[in-house]
Amino acid sequence: MAIERARAVLVPKPWGASDVSQWSAADHRGRNIGEIWYERSSAGAAGSALPFKLLFTSEALSIQVHPDDRFAHAIGLARGKSEAWYVLGAAPGAKVAVGLSQHVAPNQLREAVGDGSIVDLVAWRAVFPGDIVRVSAGTIHAIGAGLVIAEIQQHSDATFRLFDYGRGRELHVESAIAVADAGPVELQVPPVRLTDERTVLVSDPHFVLEKIELPPNSIWQADIERETWFLVLRGGAQMGQLGVTVGDAVFAEFDRIEIDTGLDGLVCLVARTGTGVAPVLVQDVRSFHAGKLIELPEMLLATSVDQPGGAALYPQSRTVQ
Repeated sequence: MAIERARAVLVPKPWGASDVSQWSAADHRGRNIGEIWYERSSAGAAGSALPFKLLFTSEALSIQVHPDDRFAHAIGLARGKSEAWYVLGAAPGAKVAVGLSQHVAPNQLREAVGDGSIVDLVAWRAVFPGDIVRVSAGTIHAIGAGLVIAEIQQHSDATFRLFDYGRGRELHVESAIAVADAGPVELQVPPVRLTDERTVLVSDPHFVLEKIELPPNSIWQADIERETWFLVLRGGAQMGQLGVTVGDAVFAEFDRIEIDTGLDGLVCLVARTGTGVAPVLVQDVRSFHAGKLIELPEMLLATSVDQPGGAALYPQSRTVQ
């Protein structure tokens, strides 16, 4: 059982942002911050399967690809890397690349890397706040300048760089070509609105990413049966003994959390391991009169599950005097 505030680790990068104050109050000593990693804070805690992080880009990042689990195991790595992005901020004209604009043979991809034309070969598209991008293992991808992105991923550093704009870092061209699906990606599944409070953004074989929007002055109960991360995007709440606000993350596993949203309500990303939608969302609909709590019939608000487990939210109510 575990409920803990995640430790936010600021990672300087040359391509990072000079101001991340909206997401962190930590002093970054004038350095450009490229990433904020969220890690478990309990001493001796087991490593997590799903790191959450924020990305800040003032320049385009490298064009790269990640291996799947099978390839990663073959080269002695614990796992491959699939990931998903939620766009938090985007400057005008900001874009990402996912897949290629056309299918190419390995020798053509190799040539495009060598002469730099891979920059034009990848499929760039404009993105805006609230956009979701799924990046499965084997997908060639890149993140452009002017973006703030929340990323959930398998816990892996398995990255093969194809092109890096002359920054001098190591490239992994042959490994990247070996694992890459060198062509366009399939259309991504749109978000699925389950209830007024829950939207499934991405359902991957390795994780599920949801957006939770809880109204002000409400109390909810989350029953956690898998590794689950909460990342606060707007508002704030009291989550158990933890007061959280924008930029805070909470790790929970095999436990129950009471969430009091207070005056501002709470909007957060929720990521958890495994597959399938979490159990149904059950709400007690109640009315109040002269400080007395009058219970009305229970109402089911969400669809049934694909698989058991995950995080279930149960709104509760407080007596109004």
